[in-house]
Amino acid sequence: MSVPRTIEWVGGVDGHIRMIDQTLLPGELRMLDCRELPTLWEAIKALRIRGAPALGIAAGMGVVLGVRDAGPDEEAFFSELDETCDYIGTSRPTAVNLFWALDRMKQLAQSLRGRPVVAILERLLEEAKAIRDEDAAMCRAIGEVGQGLIAEGSGVLTHCNAGGLATAEYGTALAPMYVAHERGRRFRVYADETRPLLQGARLTAWELWQAGIDVTVICDNMVACVMAAEKVDLVITGADRIAGNGDTANKIGTYGVATLAKAHGIPFYVAAPSSTFDLSIPDGAAIPIEFRDEQEVACGFGTRAVPEEVTCYNPAFDVTPADLISGFITERGLIPGGPGQKMVEFFGIQGCIGAETL
Repeated sequence: MSVPRTIEWVGGVDGHIRMIDQTLLPGELRMLDCRELPTLWEAIKALRIRGAPALGIAAGMGVVLGVRDAGPDEEAFFSELDETCDYIGTSRPTAVNLFWALDRMKQLAQSLRGRPVVAILERLLEEAKAIRDEDAAMCRAIGEVGQGLIAEGSGVLTHCNAGGLATAEYGTALAPMYVAHERGRRFRVYADETRPLLQGARLTAWELWQAGIDVTVICDNMVACVMAAEKVDLVITGADRIAGNGDTANKIGTYGVATLAKAHGIPFYVAAPSSTFDLSIPDGAAIPIEFRDEQEVACGFGTRAVPEEVTCYNPAFDVTPADLISGFITERGLIPGGPGQKMVEFFGIQGCIGAETL
């Protein structure tokens, strides 16, 4: 079947955001239209749209939703812009792409002060669409950089969902798999279920199956067993924020997978666009971690599995130390991992290892 874009803008300035409601997958593929800012905020908070790059796109488009009715007065418009960005920023704290997109939209608007508000609004819509298109191009580039890591007949493990559903299209962690598959390489992907909301089982497995890629779902607590059985040759995950030293925040459970990969001598790579690197923070200790409703753990998808009297601990992300990461697959090339790395050097003077060297 043909899968629609994860998120897009429909129409002109008076149009709306259309996205796949990911909470209904894999049982139902339904599009959700967001015509008002609160609808978008709820969609982000409830994980109807998720994944760091996709959240950046949603944030950029959300700015347009929030300010388009501000009226022609410039001061009122910029006041509404600040309120809109602050409001969107309260939805989810960990994914840096969301804040990166909000800052980008605000900086653009400020650079256009003095022009008619309607002209600023039209330019903001163009910028929001550009964020989406740039992300799609970056994901494809990530795929080209990373595809050489996937050998014929190999086993690749991934955690959570970092595919087309988490981005404009194509994905980050899944992008190398898609490119390798396009080039006729045969391999098997192990998608761990990713408790408590099963993004690996529900979303990654669905995406890969749609693409015709051999995928097997395993429970989270099977990772060590599968690695010990020598079924996994490579791990690739996505990221929600990467600190200046390479410490990486990703979906809860990633740290455990990285630790097990290290113990079994398996390379562990993080795939992410440059917008996911937060060079303003020194290390993972400074990354804000989102805590979600404990009912996601206690009740899962409708059936309570925990006694009513027992509380649940539910951080949505953990931080993988840089010394567990073999490298970072970016649209600019492959950045070597390991302790003591300074990401700013690779995005500045030194550059990255090009895809042709993989």
